[in-house]
Amino acid sequence: MKSPMIQQLPHNVSFEGLPAPKRIGLIALATDQTAERDFARICDPDEAAVYVSRVPYENPTTVENLRLMGPRLKDAADLILPGQPLDVVAYGCTSASVILGNETVFRALKASKPAAAYVTPASAAYDAFTALGVQNLSILTPYSAAVSGDVLAYFRQQGFDITSSCHLGLDDDQVMAHVSHQSLIDAAEATVTSETDGLFVSCTALRSMESIDRIEQRLGKYVVTSNQAMIWRSLRLAGISRPIPGFGRLFHL
Repeated sequence: MKSPMIQQLPHNVSFEGLPAPKRIGLIALATDQTAERDFARICDPDEAAVYVSRVPYENPTTVENLRLMGPRLKDAADLILPGQPLDVVAYGCTSASVILGNETVFRALKASKPAAAYVTPASAAYDAFTALGVQNLSILTPYSAAVSGDVLAYFRQQGFDITSSCHLGLDDDQVMAHVSHQSLIDAAEATVTSETDGLFVSCTALRSMESIDRIEQRLGKYVVTSNQAMIWRSLRLAGISRPIPGFGRLFHL
């Protein structure tokens, strides 16, 4: 049987604009199970498309292993829509952004995507608590004492008063992703004090987004989590400011 000829159609092909008016790039850890899912949960794909790359990372979650991601960030950003502009690039690791420093992360992202705005969970948490008017801060992390200490030092350097802090002592982000909602709620309640204005729940691996409303209602205090803050700030930098119910009072600012 003779093979049919492959013909090019004679009519003109028309083209449309971008799939969504805004583009957000996310650099997630190779081991991450949560941040990409949370972006998909919050972002309307007809409003803001999220494009994801992964940066090599290996557990345990130590200062040394977190630092290793720094030189890898530009290559990870290069993989997101090469040659095309993004509105925002977010790096999805709280502890690494604290240890490397936001400016170090931003320089690496700018080397790849010079026209974008840049976000880390640490920078976004600062912006979130500033917008909420929080000064007295409690901090809950899943990390070791050593990594948690760097997170506390960061917020002190940003001018916040730390009223209390607790950590879960975990050193594997894939294990952190399986911490139950009830455990997070109980830990949050154990962390805050009467002087606390706001609680920061650190780590993009924790599945804390679903618990924010419940924790705020139980404690009567503002609650900001890593992914919540990172997504909120990414959307605001992209020019999307509509309220989003169900994920804490921050999304109403």
